Amino acid sequence: MNHTSGITSFLPQFFAPGNGPTDFIVQDFAIIMIIAAVMIAITYRLKQPMVIGYILAGIIIGPFTPPFSLVSSIDTINALAEIGIIMLLFVVGTEFPMAKLRAVGRISIVVALAESVGTLFIVFFTAQYLGFSFFDSLFLGLALSITSTVVTVRVLEELGMIKDRSSTLILSISIVEDIMAISILAVLQSVASAGGDLSITNILVSIGIVGAFVGGVLFLGSRYLPGVIDRAGKTNDYALLLIVILGFAFGLSFLANGIGLSVATGAFLAGVIVAESKSSAVARILTLPLRDMFAAIFFISIGALMDISLVPAFIAPAAILILTSFGSKFLIVTGILAKSKYDTVTVLRTGFGMSAAKGELSLVVVKGGQDAGVLSSSILPLLGVITIVTTFMAPYVIRFGHKLRLSEERSAKKEDEPYG
Repeated sequence: MNHTSGITSFLPQFFAPGNGPTDFIVQDFAIIMIIAAVMIAITYRLKQPMVIGYILAGIIIGPFTPPFSLVSSIDTINALAEIGIIMLLFVVGTEFPMAKLRAVGRISIVVALAESVGTLFIVFFTAQYLGFSFFDSLFLGLALSITSTVVTVRVLEELGMIKDRSSTLILSISIVEDIMAISILAVLQSVASAGGDLSITNILVSIGIVGAFVGGVLFLGSRYLPGVIDRAGKTNDYALLLIVILGFAFGLSFLANGIGLSVATGAFLAGVIVAESKSSAVARILTLPLRDMFAAIFFISIGALMDISLVPAFIAPAAILILTSFGSKFLIVTGILAKSKYDTVTVLRTGFGMSAAKGELSLVVVKGGQDAGVLSSSILPLLGVITIVTTFMAPYVIRFGHKLRLSEERSAKKEDEPYG
């Protein structure tokens, strides 16, 4: 008797759905959490970023991984991914109160605009040369123009360099870059929902819709909604406050989705409005555990939705796109900062920090394009490979910049020493 075939035939039956939809959800959620816990323990032991463990956990449980799928419903994964996007972008928004946005320096705005737009177009034309479709190339360009703030900040904190001058520049540039990415994604999804017509008229209409939505939410929301949040906060009932702010997050996400924009846009703006309230610090603390859980589910769902059978065919394009993105961001960032009279160490540190990692927002962009129905099935696994590779490389790239600084400091000290 073939015991292997017996086990293989038994397991799919064991993981088959029970008596109703609730069995689907409980089973899938249990499997997601258990596999994620195992993979996170492994990546923690290997001292690798958690996002790698999440994506690998998703690949293991996904429907495209042989011999069978550990999850019973792809719809469950998609629903959890949507909630993950909303919670992730909402908490990101709470980090951007109006005062912080106004405090971003002119040099950060100039660098962010130049390197984001420059990288978008360079990657777009490279992807076109590699044979990708127009919309595939466009969404890839946007995804690879974004630096993973989460991964970069974590590495800088581990190095004890979070207060360094270059780190301040990286964070300021990332603020502008994130806002640009969310705005461009909203425009692209608006165009996609209108049938993908890229005429000047349609693009201007899409920009107008996005501008009206963002402007209206920020103008009206920042005037009236923080007061509602503060009234909930004054009750000292944390459950009430949590429900109110989650109501804003999901309500604005629903509204954004209803007019053809990404739920990420509505969630981010809800976070910005909450950041304007006096209860913002408490709100951030209350939502962080939810952010961590649903962000994990989002990355896991991305791994699960990746068709890994397509990965081998895209190893070479992934390598080319990684090098293209890294090179364009590094050269643009260092070029502008060098012309602005920054010292060499700060220039190089900022260049390496901004060029290294792709992550959360890059995946949100591609998931948004997939939801709009304009991307081919190969783009998600392609970006999954890019995310894993760049996230793995980021600590080493940033540490390399750190060593350059240390070596230059040692050289300066030797030059200052009197000759014996």
